[in-house]
Amino acid sequence: MSYTLEICANSVQSAQAAQVGGAGRIELCQNLEQGGITPSYGLIRRVRALLGIQVFVLIRPRPGNFVYDAEEFALMQTDVLACRELGCDGVVLGILNEAGRVDVARCRTLIELAQPMQVTFHRAFDVCQDQAQALEEIVALGCQRVLTSGSATSAEAGQQQLAALVTQAAGRISIQPGAGINAGNLLPLAAAIGATEFHTSAKKLIPLPSQPNEFDVAHWQTDAGLVRELVGLLKMLEELT
Repeated sequence: MSYTLEICANSVQSAQAAQVGGAGRIELCQNLEQGGITPSYGLIRRVRALLGIQVFVLIRPRPGNFVYDAEEFALMQTDVLACRELGCDGVVLGILNEAGRVDVARCRTLIELAQPMQVTFHRAFDVCQDQAQALEEIVALGCQRVLTSGSATSAEAGQQQLAALVTQAAGRISIQPGAGINAGNLLPLAAAIGATEFHTSAKKLIPLPSQPNEFDVAHWQTDAGLVRELVGLLKMLEELT
């Protein structure tokens, strides 16, 4: 059995660390501290030029909920087209309606624009009112995977629901656990859930300089060593299955 580690990368440096560590794919974003938003055109272009592994791009115009107005939806369409033109391998998106259900019509529009890129439905799924129904709608839309914590604060806390989703998916779509995955819980989660793709940022905090000014802030960056450790665990699991 083959396993894939996807790294949520928020910069060129994080993207390069993911590749050096052996990750199979990145989800490129910015503003990770607020859950991530669509990265700049320049960042996407530079990362695509530097990386040999798959590059997926988050399509999220702002932090907050996943109900978008007409202008936000127009921006999302433009960003999807930009990713396609830049040769990205996939996009990561999700739109809900006011009732907390998948906005099938708008998602279909974005997915059609994205072709031939792959599409991951992101953690908007975790606030859907009925996940079983939402999963069937996402399968029908033609997405390749769903990124989810099982509606819990972490994949570890949501592992029972994640296992149920893997069972429901029955190979039609990949259920990709994310949120709080690390070297200490990866193997137990893989055994309990039955998933083959996992998502994490494998990040470390870059501290303030010793004499910071008013513009300096601590920030997170993917660590190649943490990625390498996780990839090693998945390779070990491959050998056992």
